[in-house]
Amino acid sequence: MNIQKAKRKFRCIIYDCDGVLFDSIETNRKLYNHICTSVGRPPLTEEELIFAHMHTVFEAIRFIFKNEESLERKALESLRRIDPKEYIPYLKMEPNLLQTLKILKDTGIFRAVNTNRTISMKYVMDWFDLWPYFDLVITALDVKNPKPHPESIEKIIETLHVERGETIFLGDSEIDEQTAESAGVKFIAYKNRRIAKNTFIDDHLALINILAEGEDL
Repeated sequence: MNIQKAKRKFRCIIYDCDGVLFDSIETNRKLYNHICTSVGRPPLTEEELIFAHMHTVFEAIRFIFKNEESLERKALESLRRIDPKEYIPYLKMEPNLLQTLKILKDTGIFRAVNTNRTISMKYVMDWFDLWPYFDLVITALDVKNPKPHPESIEKIIETLHVERGETIFLGDSEIDEQTAESAGVKFIAYKNRRIAKNTFIDDHLALINILAEGEDL
């Protein structure tokens, strides 16, 4: 596929992590259910799991424990005792991801990650040997205001010296869609038609087809 046209039109693709690079829903379920069990609380509801999937771990704990300060404090203590590397093997890399990233890299298009994960992201990158595939990784620890605030995307744009109009954010949640909108960059929904105002894909290689055809997003 020839995506030289895309190289002129779009210079940077930003990826969310959970739900885009990886199917991580069961990983998150295991992690947060472990925290719930450790403080004597029932397992997550589906609503709580969906929230935890999209937000930072601290926002998730606050939501799950409904501002019950004593339980929230115990949950944070439980979190500090967890080795995040224990849960990384449960992540499932999305099909055709590495092939797509290699095509983008060979074409000279920047690749970045924008995630509300915190310290675990380094271990994820290490475990799956993803560092060679990305130019920049921004986590919730790298900004004062995590997604959906635009600060993370603005930091990526400034660091890589690209324009908003040259940037695409690929995400799977309303949080991602709101982040792209607030930052003024193009958005592509991945495996979630509910948030696809314009463009939707369910396979990473479909992004290459869109870029090769020079489609307007």
